[in-house]
Amino acid sequence: MPVDSDTPGITPDISQDHFLDGPGLEAGVTRFWLVRHGVVEEGARQTLYGTLDVPLCAPTLQTHSTALASLAEMLPRDTLWLTSPLQRARETGRAVQKAGHFTHSLQVEPAFIEQSLGSWNGVPHRDFHAYRQQEAHPFWSLCATEKPPGGESMVEVCERVGAALTRLADTHEGQDIVVFSHGGAIRMALAFALAIRPENALRFTIQNLSVTIIERLEGEWRVVCVNVLPDFGPDFAPPFSVAEAPQDRRSRKKGSGTAG
Repeated sequence: MPVDSDTPGITPDISQDHFLDGPGLEAGVTRFWLVRHGVVEEGARQTLYGTLDVPLCAPTLQTHSTALASLAEMLPRDTLWLTSPLQRARETGRAVQKAGHFTHSLQVEPAFIEQSLGSWNGVPHRDFHAYRQQEAHPFWSLCATEKPPGGESMVEVCERVGAALTRLADTHEGQDIVVFSHGGAIRMALAFALAIRPENALRFTIQNLSVTIIERLEGEWRVVCVNVLPDFGPDFAPPFSVAEAPQDRRSRKKGSGTAG
């Protein structure tokens, strides 16, 4: 039976007003476009680089020119663009803006920095098992509740990122906001938006140069998409093709994810 919005005590169901059945996104919605930075230089990839200010891999950035242009086409132009203070995020943002011929500024927002690993920053992956006090997460280098000396736990990252999302949503209500950030921070944005435990959000995959979109509508958060990859061009395999034999993957140790 249809709900009569004039009937006292009955609230009409407004959820259908925001169904996304078509290819476009509704205008006037508070929307965050979360972009993970590009691939960092090879030496850093052998370590837990966390909040170390490591650079992007210059040769890889050059080969990803098609992806950067594709990413520029995906993102909204005339809106607020933010970046983590770390150079790998800032450099990615500038590279995308250059590819898309953007002219507006890229503002630093410290709240979207990666998880700080404190004194564990820079520890090689091969040695990290000797530092952990708790069992690693299957898809991250440590579990969500472990706090490195002088660093922060993923639970704290979730609180930090969630507070920033709320503040920005209040300040820029109804606008699109692009954020160049990090794999861990974007996972914690998903944890906040979905109101799930940080430990569970670490099961999301967030690849380099991928886009994750979350929205706030009438005080409620929802996830539009996760880990959407740009077009890398004909010289690269399709996003989800199998590029490695299963027997090669078995050699990876549990908890080998890189904080970054």
